[in-house]
This record gives sequence, structure tokens and C-alpha cells, in this order.
Amino acid sequence: MKSTTIIAGLFLMSSIASAQAPSTPPDAAKKSHVVKAPHGAERQDEYYWLRDDKREDKAMLGYLNAENAYADALLAPLKPVQDKLYDEIVARIKQDDASVPFRERGWLYYSRFEAGKDYPIHARRKDAAGIDAKTILQANESADFTGEEVLLDVNAMATGKDYYAVSGRTVSQDNRWLVYGDDTNGRRQYTLRIKDLQTGKVLDDAIPGTAGYGVWADDNKTFFYVENDPETLLSTKVKKHVVGTDPKSDVLVYEEKDDTYYMGIGRTRDDEYIVIVLDSTVSNETRYASAATPAEFKVLAPRARDVEYDADHHGGRWVIRTNDGGAKNFKVVTAADGSGSRKDWKDWIAHDPQVFLEGIELFDGFAAVAERSGGLERVRVLKDGGASDYVKADESAYSMGLDVNAETDTDWLRYSYTSLAMPATTYELNVKTGERRELKRQPVPGYDPANYATERLWATARDGVKVPVSIVYRKGFAKDGKGALLQYGYGSYGASMDPGFSVTTVSLLDRGMAYAIAHIRGGQEMGRAWYEDGKLLNKNNTFTDFIDVTDFLVKEGYAAPDRVAALGGSAGGLLMGAIANMAPDKYEVILSQVPFVDVVTTMLDATIPLTTNEYDEWGNPEQKKFYDYMLSYSPYDNLKAQAYPATFVGTGLWDSQVQYWEPAKYVARLRDLNTSSEPVVFRTNMEAGHGGKSGRFRRYREQAEMYSFMLDQLGVDAGK
Repeated sequence: MKSTTIIAGLFLMSSIASAQAPSTPPDAAKKSHVVKAPHGAERQDEYYWLRDDKREDKAMLGYLNAENAYADALLAPLKPVQDKLYDEIVARIKQDDASVPFRERGWLYYSRFEAGKDYPIHARRKDAAGIDAKTILQANESADFTGEEVLLDVNAMATGKDYYAVSGRTVSQDNRWLVYGDDTNGRRQYTLRIKDLQTGKVLDDAIPGTAGYGVWADDNKTFFYVENDPETLLSTKVKKHVVGTDPKSDVLVYEEKDDTYYMGIGRTRDDEYIVIVLDSTVSNETRYASAATPAEFKVLAPRARDVEYDADHHGGRWVIRTNDGGAKNFKVVTAADGSGSRKDWKDWIAHDPQVFLEGIELFDGFAAVAERSGGLERVRVLKDGGASDYVKADESAYSMGLDVNAETDTDWLRYSYTSLAMPATTYELNVKTGERRELKRQPVPGYDPANYATERLWATARDGVKVPVSIVYRKGFAKDGKGALLQYGYGSYGASMDPGFSVTTVSLLDRGMAYAIAHIRGGQEMGRAWYEDGKLLNKNNTFTDFIDVTDFLVKEGYAAPDRVAALGGSAGGLLMGAIANMAPDKYEVILSQVPFVDVVTTMLDATIPLTTNEYDEWGNPEQKKFYDYMLSYSPYDNLKAQAYPATFVGTGLWDSQVQYWEPAKYVARLRDLNTSSEPVVFRTNMEAGHGGKSGRFRRYREQAEMYSFMLDQLGVDAGK
């Protein structure tokens, strides 16, 4: 579908302001560069020169800025629609909203926003008679902040910065010290800072280049943190810092030599131990030390390929979720204190081939088990006596999960519930009496869930597999094959894309569109096998599933064949690039954010963050069978002379997850080979990283811009 609005707008601008607003896209220079593989394979990459690890090359920056200028010109006629969408979205956000407080060690912690401000205020109030989550929510609602102690006012901290984000926020066991991380460019390399909550002073001993959080020991002066490698940005070292000392003297506690592992640290549920957790795609290892005297970190169970486990400690024993012994969907075992081998593990919750066990939360007297079956989440309460009950859901397609349950000595289980039509709601369930109380429902001014309908559908893939689909639309939507549809997908890393409410999607539904999530293979919605059928040498199932879902939805009348848009980001951007190559005629618009599109070159380069950690996700291209398979679907390598749909590609210059040069190269080559006249927009955020701009409103500007482009291409009346 031609975009009459954009074409008319460009004609007008070219006649009155061509000097300021380019009406033709930039033409990136081509420079010969051969990418070699260890087994002798070679590929020509004419746009390899766009890579600059320091982000300083003038020619590269000039190209990105030229693309931004072209995007400005191309999208200028849609500015009124962008503004309208943005205003609608922001109007659905309660600007002085607050989170549900949770209790920990005599304090109730929460975050709140003030009207018109981009960043949160993190605060706490002292536990006292008559003070609970409900009373604090009511006090915040009425702007009564009596007794509040502000931990961090991120608005003040972000003043004068183009990008700012805070992470971590861990309070010492005596409630005095706060350690947190901050990031000023979106690269997720955090500087740790320490605040004395008694005096309000932030100490001078800042620690750069970290994962962004610390874990306190019981002495209330020592914390442990993860240091990132300055080149690869991978988490490689655990160090120990003592408050008030020079970070240069911090002691190395543990160093991981295998760069296929990610690393994290934490405390066990009962606060007995500090743990170092090592994760690869197919194996794990936990090391633990006494939180009271954290001298030596012992191995709970040595790592072994294809054996995954995560462990917690409560009630004098280790509780471990694992796939050991062929438990593909995981089971739960226990081990006694002092255990150091899988031989000590004893089965507690058995493996079920029909139920994927996602996690377990331990309490005094019961456990809450997060499960998946039939593509949907469930929460099961398992009491010490063996009885179990499921938390009930109210819709056919929904998302349910454990919420913040900071303390174990309670009969109340806190969980969250949402759907594509229902705003996020926090509940508490009394596991003894069965009483359920709603603590808070996400306030959405002007929105009534009764006006919308959500369904769970099943599409048949080309190999006969049934693929779950969640879809939402405004009631009255006609399934007559004439409407417009936005279809979202991800399908990697075993990450499940569960149906949850979005204030941005409502603007599409109110204009008559439907929105669908394709729960394709490569995620874990249907269990571990669902993930394994969409990774490594099965990766093409991810792409064909998405296309087959599109065909199904069109056949069932949810969309016209020429009014389908597709959306994905990061590994979902890989999905977008693949379907654009494989089935360009089935999509009118492709929306691709921070897309992983140069698979082979990236996976051949071990200096790029995340590469070595992901050999078991994509394959190691140093092995020819994986190289050939990746090459068969890598979006950048499979661009060809054909008619591509209208495309919007977004990235961040400082992205450390998917480097900016991947989408930059992809767009440059797409412009060379595309035989259609459909517009291609490439927008680079020059200040941000993988998550886009910081602040709660800035990202909605970006989304409004992208959605205005999509609505125009689909012929949706944006004036409604």
C-alpha cells in the first residue's frame, strides 16, 4: 500500500525546504572487506566500515545523522499523528502513580512518580501499627508523604543528563547503607555508589564498570559486586568492597575463566548464604558462602553440560530446581546443608512432561510454584502437608506470576495478574483461609476493560504443530477480513512473551486494529521442548511459525492480507529480518527495534559482548554445520533483489546488547537491493542503548513516531 500522506508531504517539503529536509535516503559508501571463518569460508561485507567500537568515526556518525535527517523529513507530515498518539498514551498514565509497597526488615519500600516528571522517587516508611501496603498507597494517592524517607530522587540525579538510569538499590541488613548503580549512556555498564541513609550523604568511593548492584554481608560494611570485563563487557569477576575504602584495593573473590557463562550474585531466601550464580545456555553452577562470615565460596554442585539448576535455601535445606536426570520440564529436589554433589539430591516435586516448572518461592509452611501448561502461566500453592491448590484466573489468555514476596513468615502470597485487555493487578492470597484481596490495579485513565475482548487461538504450523496465539481487539471488531493487524513475536532464549496490558496498544485498538502475540517456537510458552525446537539447527521453526500464524489470522478474518504489520525487537528483530526475506508479500509494514540481523559476523567475533555466551543458542560458526545454517537465515546475508515492505528500523548508538552497526549495515544493504518504492526509515537514538531513551515518557515519543508510520502504511484512519 502506498503512503499518500508521506508522498504528498515529501513533495511539498522538497519544493519549499529541500536544503534542510532531504527527500532521498542517504547512500552509504561501499568498501571492500572480507569476513573469514576458521574453516575457510569467506563473505564480502561492503558495509563493515560502519563499525566503530569507540563511536567516534566521523564518516560513520555522518551516515547515522544523515539517516536521522532523512527520517525527520520522511516522517514530518505525520507529526500531527505522532503528537496525537503521544498525547493519548500519556493521558492513560497516572502521572503521580506509586508501586505497591513491600515489607522487609521493619520497613515498607516503594517507588512513586510525581506528575510531569520522567523518573521515579524510591522511598520507604518505617513499619508501625496501622501501616501496611494499602495505607501507604492511600497516603501516596493523597500526596501525604508524612514519615517518608527518600532513598533516591532520580529526577534530581538525572538533571542535565541526556540518559540516566539507576539499578540495584540494595539496603544493608541493618537498614543503614544503600548501594546502587547508575548508567549515563545506556550501555548497562554501571557505576556503583554508596549512600549513608542516616546522613543522606553519597560516599566518594564510586566503583565503575559493574553489573549495577551489590550484595551485603551481615557485618553491614562489606558488600560483594560483579565487575565487567572492560572490553567484552561480560561479567567475569566477583569482588568485595568495604565501605569507606578505596575501590582500587577491593579484593577479588572469584573469577570466571569460561566466557560462555554469565554471572550473578545474591542472598538465599533465609539470608543464611551469599551465592555466586553462573549461567550458560545449557548449564549452571552455584557457589555459596556464609553471609555472616563469607570467607570461602563452596560449590553446591559442579557444572556439567546439559545439567541446569538454580538453588535457594530455606528451612535448613537447599531447594533446587533442575533438569537433571532427563527432567526436560524441570523438577524440584532438596539437599542437606554441606552438600557438594548431585548425588545428595532427593526428589521433592516430580517432573511432569506436560507442565513446565518455571520457579519456586519458599515460605514458612508452604511454597508457591510457578508453572506453565497449555501455553499459560499458573501459580500453585503447595503446603507442607502435601495439599496443593491453583490460583484462579478469569480470562482465557492472561499472564500470572509471583510478585514481590520479601518475607517468609506470612500466610499471604502476593502475585500479579494481567492480560491484553486487563491492566496489571497485584493481589494477595491468604493460603490458609483462601481470602483474596486486590492491593492495586494499574490505573489507566479513560480506559474501560469491558470495551475490549481477548482470545486464545491456536494456529497450525506447516509441520502440523499447534502454535498458541493471544489476540485483543475492541468489542465490535468485525472478523470480515478487512481489518488491520499488528502481530508481535520474539521466539528466542526460551523467553516467553506472555499477554500483558499495554497503554500504547489501546491507541491501535481504538482505531479498529487487532493486536496479536504469536507464541512461536524458541520461546518457552509450551515447555522446554518448545524452546529447543526453535534454537540452534531448529531456528527456522521460529520464522515459519510466525509466518504461519499470519496466514492463519488472515484466513480467519482477523486481518486483510494487505493490512498486516509485524513487530519485533532484539532477537525479535532477527525474526523481523528473516520474515522480510522469506515472505515480504505477507507484510505491509515491518517494525524492527534494535535488531540482531548480522548473525554470522557477530557470532564469529568473540570480542563482541554476548557472543561467546550464546554459542548454545545460535551455534558456534567456527563449526561449519552451524556456520552454514546461520548463513541460511541471517537477515543481512539473505537480503536480495526483491520488493520489501515498508520498514522502520530503530537502534541506539550505545547499545551493548545488539551493536548499532548491525541495523546500520542492514539498512544500507536493504536500500541497495530493495526493488519496491516503499519507504525505509532508520532511526538511531544517539544518546541511548538497548532499551531506548531513559525516562518514562521519552520512549513513548519514539513509539508514537513508529506507530504513526505504521498506521499510515496500513491505511488506518489515525484521526479517530
